[in-house]
Amino acid sequence: MEIANIHEAKSRLSQLIKHALNGEVVIVAKAGRPMVRLVPIRPDESPRTGGQWNGKVRIAEDFEVLPDDITAAFGMDKK
Repeated sequence: MEIANIHEAKSRLSQLIKHALNGEVVIVAKAGRPMVRLVPIRPDESPRTGGQWNGKVRIAEDFEVLPDDITAAFGMDKK
C-alpha cells in the first residue's frame, strides 16, 4: 500500500497512477489522514444486450418517399 500526502501526490502523480494500474492500493492523504483512494477504471466487459427500443420506435410507411415540397425546393424532378 502506498500512502502519499497531497503535496507529494501532486509531484508524483504519474508514478502513483502506474502503481494503481499495477494493482497496488494508492491512498492520498491530507496531513497524514487518508482522504481518497486512487483506483484504475476498468472497462465494462459484460456482454451487451439489445432490444431496449423494441416496440418503442416506428418507421413510417412513406419513410423513403421524398415529399413534393422538398423535391421542388431542391429543383429536382420527381421520378
